[in-house]
Amino acid sequence: MRARFAGWPEGAFDVLMRLQGEPSQSLREECRKDRERLVRQPMIALLNEVADRDLEYDDFSVWHYRTNAWWWQHQSAVIRVARNVEMGLRFDLDGLRIQGAWWYPVPEQIRMFRQAVAAEDSGRRLVALVEELRGRDYEVTGDLMKRVPRDYPADHPRAGLLRHRSLIAARPLGCDAWLHTPEAVDVVLAALGELKDLMSWLARHVKV
Repeated sequence: MRARFAGWPEGAFDVLMRLQGEPSQSLREECRKDRERLVRQPMIALLNEVADRDLEYDDFSVWHYRTNAWWWQHQSAVIRVARNVEMGLRFDLDGLRIQGAWWYPVPEQIRMFRQAVAAEDSGRRLVALVEELRGRDYEVTGDLMKRVPRDYPADHPRAGLLRHRSLIAARPLGCDAWLHTPEAVDVVLAALGELKDLMSWLARHVKV
């Protein structure tokens, strides 16, 4: 029987604090069991509870540590929406962070994205979605070209979005007391709901 999500233990931060800087391989191995139990396993339990509440979120992965120190210091997970369209969570000393991303696209996806941005209905819809998320304190970033693609006029009303070769909306969820309780499930579900319309737009318009 799988563990129910009860929140991240306070000890999770103690483990991550020990792993700050450039931890040696011996220190990583010393922390491995505690990190798995206190940091990674709660993320797995959280994502299982989220998927139980909404099957739309059942295609998820919780990353292992790999060799780079960064992966030991940050626990990441993704929920797959479509090819190269994902919602992600990250737990670290700053608490929990959420993002929705279309990234690492194939060329055909970039072409489809630009067409959808340039089209009146879909383009205006994307502008509205991005502005709504910015109003909710999301930072909207991505891989941007220096100029508008040559197939589109430089003064296109959505020139800024046409420059994108990826699109990421992210914000911190915080490091408050709820992080150590089952209430975190509700917080995450609410944040995923905020990203759902953008993810749906991307899945519809860049699906290959």
